[in-house]
Amino acid sequence: MTSNLLVIMSDEHQARAMGCAGHPFVQTPHLDALAERGVRFTDAYTPSPICVPARAAFAAGQPVHKTRLWDNAMPYTGQPRGWGHALQDGGVPVESIGKLHYRRDEDLAGFDAEHIAMQVAGGVGMVWGSIRKEDERLNMPSRMLGDYIGPGTSKYTDYDEAVVGRTSKWFQDRQASGDGRPWCLYVGLVAPHFPFVVPQDYLDLYPADQLPPVKLHPDTGYRRHPWVEKQNAVANSEGAFRDADERVMAMRAYYGLTTWTDHNVGRILAALNDAGYGDETTVIYTSDHGDNVGARGLWGKSNLYQESVAIPMIMAGPDVAPGICETPVDLLDLSATIPAQFDQPFAGAGRPLPDIAKAAPDKDRVILSEYHAVGAVSGAFMLRKGRRKQPQYVGFASELFDLKTDPEELMDLAHDPAYSAQLAEMEATLAAVLDPVAVDAQAFADQAAMIEGYGGREKAVKLGAPAATPPPELPQ
Repeated sequence: MTSNLLVIMSDEHQARAMGCAGHPFVQTPHLDALAERGVRFTDAYTPSPICVPARAAFAAGQPVHKTRLWDNAMPYTGQPRGWGHALQDGGVPVESIGKLHYRRDEDLAGFDAEHIAMQVAGGVGMVWGSIRKEDERLNMPSRMLGDYIGPGTSKYTDYDEAVVGRTSKWFQDRQASGDGRPWCLYVGLVAPHFPFVVPQDYLDLYPADQLPPVKLHPDTGYRRHPWVEKQNAVANSEGAFRDADERVMAMRAYYGLTTWTDHNVGRILAALNDAGYGDETTVIYTSDHGDNVGARGLWGKSNLYQESVAIPMIMAGPDVAPGICETPVDLLDLSATIPAQFDQPFAGAGRPLPDIAKAAPDKDRVILSEYHAVGAVSGAFMLRKGRRKQPQYVGFASELFDLKTDPEELMDLAHDPAYSAQLAEMEATLAAVLDPVAVDAQAFADQAAMIEGYGGREKAVKLGAPAATPPPELPQ
């Protein structure tokens, strides 16, 4: 019998920030327990390290250069048809609760119902960030991480509370309906995404003296890659802290929000069990991208280092053998997993996670991520193949890392003549997947056409949200 499927996606959860991933102090007991009874994919990636393009790629099961939904002003609207449509075509009940970051007021994008959906602001998203040419772009109009950092509650923590409550009610209503068909439910949590405001009990788990110094901070002499330096200049969060104590508070709050997210996952799984679905539901937990949390003096996402581009991926269920899977995967594989769970055809680019987990490890599997969004003066592409990882930047020198000997990406090997052959091999591998220069040009052209369609720059920059997307009004 096909089991139900529950997909939980958080926002901005760094892959390493889990106890089961070996983090030295982050507390995630519920995710650890899920991993203990399921399979954890040790090398999972986002198709793009920013919310809207990553989620559009996940919805459609296609990479960003195929969807041509490049940035936070280009949300998914149901085209290309995605995994939700595949389930609907097969008569599988499929609904969503919480953050989607698709377009508001459109036909439902592959769901029978969307509950308290968080969508792009104003139906258009962060349009000002689509203006990326270095001599034309704008700086972020407000502090990215929020005006206040510290203990308390925010609209985002309130929203997650509502998502958890609505999910619990959904399980109860489903059980009471008497409909015995296997179902799929997608649940979108917003933490640990900034603003970095977290309930006091979770902040207290991470005292300031417990936090290690961040790696490769510019104050220690580290020089950021020129492309990264230019991208970060649009919203230099490191330079916007009021003092050193607030910077440490931001780190504490991020980790506190990570444990807050784990707590909410635990509540959702408890409600699943209480409704009698625990033994007959496959559960998958992931996130749309990571967060730099101060590494290299960077905050948020929007680059191709592991902190930003790597994501958690855990799958557990009645037919899932416990263990770890070292074959690299991404959110396109999760897209393929959902229709496969219900034996429905799907023309996505990924491969179902259970098939990957059951097969012999393929550590040389090629994974792509790309970035064409706010702050990017040109397209950036990450290629992961085996132990090698190469960020490539149109118009800038590439980087090259050996994740086996240097998992923290402390040493760029691209300028070492001893690695010239590996550098050339990685560049050739990417060229076989796409033409970086042509894709970069297409992204700029599509963004320029969008801006023109909104009536030009002066009108377009007034649309959408200046920074983080506001949650919907919640029912009283």
